[in-house]
Amino acid sequence: MAIGLDNPQFSDALVILGAAGLVIPAFARFKISPVIGFILVGLLVGPAGLGSQVDRWPWLYYLTISNPHSIEPFAEFGIVLLLFSIGLELSFRRLWAMRRLVFGIGPVELLGSALIIGAALHFMGQSWPGAIGLGLALALSSTALVLPLVGTVSAVGRGAFAMLLFEDLALVPIIFALGALAPSAAADGFGNIGMVALRGGLTVVAIYIGGRLVLPRLFAQAARTKSPELFLAASLLVVIVASVATTAAGLSPIVGALLAGLLIAETEYHTEVEVITAPFKGLALGVFLISVGMSLDLRLIVRNWSDLLLAVAGVVAVKTAVTYLFLRIANARRGVAAETGLLMGSPSETTLIVLATAAQAQLIQASTAAFWQTVTAIGLTITPVLAKVGSAISRRIEGNDDTSATAPDDGKHTVIIGFGRVGRMVAELLDVHAQPYLAVEADIDVVKAARASGKSVMYGDVIRAELVDRLNLPAARALVLTMDDPVLTVRLARRVRALAPELPIIARARDAAHAAELYRAGATDAVPETLESSLQLSEAVLVDLGVAMGPVIASIHEKRDELRQTIRQEAKLSREPRIRRLPRQSEIGTASQI
Repeated sequence: MAIGLDNPQFSDALVILGAAGLVIPAFARFKISPVIGFILVGLLVGPAGLGSQVDRWPWLYYLTISNPHSIEPFAEFGIVLLLFSIGLELSFRRLWAMRRLVFGIGPVELLGSALIIGAALHFMGQSWPGAIGLGLALALSSTALVLPLVGTVSAVGRGAFAMLLFEDLALVPIIFALGALAPSAAADGFGNIGMVALRGGLTVVAIYIGGRLVLPRLFAQAARTKSPELFLAASLLVVIVASVATTAAGLSPIVGALLAGLLIAETEYHTEVEVITAPFKGLALGVFLISVGMSLDLRLIVRNWSDLLLAVAGVVAVKTAVTYLFLRIANARRGVAAETGLLMGSPSETTLIVLATAAQAQLIQASTAAFWQTVTAIGLTITPVLAKVGSAISRRIEGNDDTSATAPDDGKHTVIIGFGRVGRMVAELLDVHAQPYLAVEADIDVVKAARASGKSVMYGDVIRAELVDRLNLPAARALVLTMDDPVLTVRLARRVRALAPELPIIARARDAAHAAELYRAGATDAVPETLESSLQLSEAVLVDLGVAMGPVIASIHEKRDELRQTIRQEAKLSREPRIRRLPRQSEIGTASQI
């Protein structure tokens, strides 16, 4: 059956795809976040923009979105895919390590911001139930915008992700609590929260157990077919099933999406899944941003610009101050706390859901909900700007301008990423042999201490793409990756290899599997730090137990060869990877005598 241009779904799809094709390359050309571009497109093609002129000029129908509500399911799916991709970057071990941030800073930041905003609105004339609803709604921050801007592995990203994760988990209890505050609410309103928590907990456990049993087999079968389409279908199936399950249990679908990503991250297929779903996530997230732009009405903004400006500034100021205060109490650096606070300052896409719930529960009037929806849309629009301002303020607070510095371009330096225990050792040996280097470290205290001792170290967080660009890596002699973050190491190796195909990349690996992954990402050499120490420890144990030195050395060499072959096969290398023990000084002396 032929599809005509008069079909509204077909026409809207053309507008969205055309916007993606224009916005992404145009804004990338000027190094501006495409977030702003998509929101501006939504403002332009929405009912308050060119869509309001369709009756006068019918040809505008083909350049506007006729039914804004028709794209809402795709916008929600974009957020689901975003949380799924975040789960792919994490692991249960890393999530468990963040539990103090999630359930420590998360609740106090949310409740602290909600209390201050709600109290201010109450003293301005809002009833207490309505003030509570508005405070909780505006205290939420945007997962969809913040995490793509800063990721989850930097100091700022870890703090922001922990608070955003708690907010996502708290969304359903907030909605139930507002329903319980409604004038017509039943007495057992809060009892429903307990039932949802119980059902949700059982559902999460069931997804975890089922995923650990089913997912490796499912993706192994998809991999055997060597069909990208089947791999994509399996990935989307997992996301949808997990999201539907948590929704049926009364939780948010994004909780299921995050859990699905975490489960796949524990398998060897997570990189392929991440790559194959990335285009869908980006496009669906663009649809969400277009829907945010369509919710803006320029005429309403012009009429109420002073009230809207005051409201946006007030919300951002309160949330920034509260986040900064509690992060500082948790011993975060001042620069990190300030940047994270500004990033968390804007309201969230979930704010719109809570506002609608508060209006439906008759806690606030419809006109009040519409005003704060406009505030939310404006806040989402300025989030990338707040990110830039926060980054600049962070550098100023840290008293360090080296994030804007570039590496020397003489082609004689080695770049070391990370100046911890391993990075310092590498730098010391480079100094011994008079080899120039530049080290990059994200901990300002480490940087200051290193500089005080005359080391060539600059402050910077390599999670930021602009910093990697300024390092001038194509002109370097070598790149040494010493970070203790396996995910970030692999990503950085892959990105740098694309920038500098001939650059030697020597990376610190956690174990054999991580080393193989680094080789696949483009590392020249990946050195598993745990393997040699384990082999030397085994050698010492066997010798102390009385086993003859000859058989011990033979078995150690045999085990080393076995590990070398394992890495070579997993990484599909055409050469032997470097896993070896440097000879002791006594062995060197013996060899020279021979």
